[in-house]
Amino acid sequence: MGSKHIGMVGLGRMGANMARRLHLKGAEVIVYNRHTEKAIALARETGMRAAESLEALTQALPTPRVVWLMLPAGEATESHIDALLPLLSAGDILVNGANALYENSIAQSQRVEAAQIHYIDAGVSGGVWGLQEGYALMVGGDKHAVNAITPFLQALAPATDKGWLHCGPVGSGHFVKMIHNGIEYGMMQALAEGFAILQGKTEFGLDLAEIAEMWRYGSVVRSWLLDLTADTLAKDQALAGVAPVVADSGEGLWTVQAALAQKIPAPVITLALQMRWASQGRDDYAAKLLAMMRNQFGGHAVQKEV
Repeated sequence: MGSKHIGMVGLGRMGANMARRLHLKGAEVIVYNRHTEKAIALARETGMRAAESLEALTQALPTPRVVWLMLPAGEATESHIDALLPLLSAGDILVNGANALYENSIAQSQRVEAAQIHYIDAGVSGGVWGLQEGYALMVGGDKHAVNAITPFLQALAPATDKGWLHCGPVGSGHFVKMIHNGIEYGMMQALAEGFAILQGKTEFGLDLAEIAEMWRYGSVVRSWLLDLTADTLAKDQALAGVAPVVADSGEGLWTVQAALAQKIPAPVITLALQMRWASQGRDDYAAKLLAMMRNQFGGHAVQKEV
């Protein structure tokens, strides 16, 4: 990869491993985290450089600079952009790798581009496996800016020619990632429901781990999500210690809102999102009221909470 320099801001589960992968591929990575001890520890582990401030980060990067933000969407990303803009120069490139709403990314880009700094929105998928397997990268922005960071995209992706795409103008990267996550909601829900039905057919004595493992080969439902499901079931089919609560990151909701805005039916993704809400107790009141309705019209017994 040569002596290309990049600054990585935000060293959570994704950011730290992305920095590690870039470093392993030959990039000159300078890392910064709000809690500086994280950056210092990562630098000691890998040999990459740690910056103790955003000023130090930008001073250490040769121009034109490339700074990649891997921060939570919203205030964390906005505040870091505010802090970075006075420190960057015309022609520098700022990459926002958050799971951000694409409309917010477009608004951010206008503020950044007004300072003659290039803005790229990057949807990143791969989770904790990205360091080993590579990341899927969906980027939006000016062609010349994307060309400038292509070596980093190729290093992060599973292969130089696979797993990354310049989707279109600013906003398109986060839009494509948003839809990707909406599809993920639906696929996960279908697998979970199917295995729940299998588990409920107790008279057959089905081995869910064996079924999942068998489906991984030749089946039309084979997928990485099925691989992960098979691994989970091989370790513990009962899942007795797992609370039935599933968080939602926001991208499923944004996908549904985009479908509504375009009047495109998306019932699978919509219901998968609503099932996540239900798991968080947001259907509890409705369920209680349904029980009381059945009691009123049919005299059906109402179970009391213990």
